[in-house]
Amino acid sequence: MAERITHWIGGKPWSGTSQRQAPVFDPASGAVSGQVDLASADVVDEAVAAASAAFPQWRDASLTRRSQVLFAFRELLNARKEELAAIITAEHGKVLSDALGEVTRGLEVVEFACGIPHLLKGGFSENASTGVDVYSIRQPLGVVGIISPFNFPAMVPMWFFPVAIACGNAVVLKPSEKDPSAAVWLADLWAEAGLPDGVFTVVHGDKEAVDALLEHPEVRSISFVGSTPIARYVYETGTAHGKRVQALGGAKNHMVVLPDADLDLAADAAVNAGFGSAGERCMAISAIVAVDPVGDELVAKIRERMAGLRVGDGRRGADMGPLITREHRDKVASYLDAGTDAGARLVVDGREHEVDGGADGFWLGPSLFDHATPDMSIYRDEIFGPVLTVLRAGSYAEALGMVNANSYGNGTAIFTNDGGAARRYQNEVEVGMVGINVPIPVPMAYYSFGGWKNSLFGDSHAHGTEGVHFFTRGKVITSRWLDPSHGGINLGFPTQT
Repeated sequence: MAERITHWIGGKPWSGTSQRQAPVFDPASGAVSGQVDLASADVVDEAVAAASAAFPQWRDASLTRRSQVLFAFRELLNARKEELAAIITAEHGKVLSDALGEVTRGLEVVEFACGIPHLLKGGFSENASTGVDVYSIRQPLGVVGIISPFNFPAMVPMWFFPVAIACGNAVVLKPSEKDPSAAVWLADLWAEAGLPDGVFTVVHGDKEAVDALLEHPEVRSISFVGSTPIARYVYETGTAHGKRVQALGGAKNHMVVLPDADLDLAADAAVNAGFGSAGERCMAISAIVAVDPVGDELVAKIRERMAGLRVGDGRRGADMGPLITREHRDKVASYLDAGTDAGARLVVDGREHEVDGGADGFWLGPSLFDHATPDMSIYRDEIFGPVLTVLRAGSYAEALGMVNANSYGNGTAIFTNDGGAARRYQNEVEVGMVGINVPIPVPMAYYSFGGWKNSLFGDSHAHGTEGVHFFTRGKVITSRWLDPSHGGINLGFPTQT
């Protein structure tokens, strides 16, 4: 019998009866491994009510107390990260090493949030006017909602909730219903770390739960990561209901390879960044712009490396695992026909790749297109799978123009040994995160993560200083403590003296 995966409300698993459930699959076998409860609006109300009740106590907890809980959570997570990685692999399909890397990157945000006493320091101006002091403080918002995607069931929530909790908020997390168990495991770990009941809540669900969070009057903010159409919907709906929203959308990340680049390094990077996690990364390289005359040699090197990739069950030493669902696998595979029909050259067809896994698993091997053009769907669309597309450019200027004309602006990379070209690219490219000979330029936790253009809705990026500001509101206090011999009544306009 499939395991029941339910919500975490008030510091414990939910004890109610769900009217709707959805299957959770093991992508490597295609078998149903669990049934996840899908929250109704009433269950979301219950979750928000529990978070609202917990908020005042946590808001008033000292910074020392909050830091102690964060440190305890960090120690527990670090000691048991292999356990969480195994849960991720079982439900998402990514290989164990990749799942462990995801947890480790999430840990970096937890470690950043442990420094919350310093991060929340305000400013103070003594005697701004005679006998008058002015100072600033930052205070938590209240109940904050997080809606996270399937591709990083641990890391993406950890972009947000450690900072939100450290700042004194109560969190309601709605993870993807496709791989929900990691969120519940993290909730149990928070309880073990000493977080008061209700400060971290998990509700599973689909659009009904999302809409309930977006419209709930007690939810003060929404943090979202997902596709661009849904990010736009979340931003517009959330802001229409008076919420602060950061909505991170899709991507079409370009890797520009200049003629002077180390092509072996570039080919390694293209394979690693294009096919890690089966391409199901918002920072995956999906488009390579080869500035000729290096295109043919680069494609040959990439193809050679792809042939050696082991595709299979992530628990058995494979390099790349399955895709998340059968439907998504079929959608990604359809682009192989679409690209061929549009005139691109299918250099490697992932449907022909040998697989070490169950016959009913959601498999698609790494695929490579060459001579694609910007009008093709394999270039325009965020495929979100192991499909790498190579375009050709005759110059640096042409390559830059191609990147800047794209509607997405999440991440990009340039491979070159020319420092002047790299410096020019980082200045001229219209993308939020740039790598120089680094294919996946995800910033460290003390910087902020986020793109430009259709890759971000709202004006706040994840974690770092921007994350602290997103989860708090600024307040400025002007204070005067009167001297026993004050100046009496004066109805004139106050002036600085």
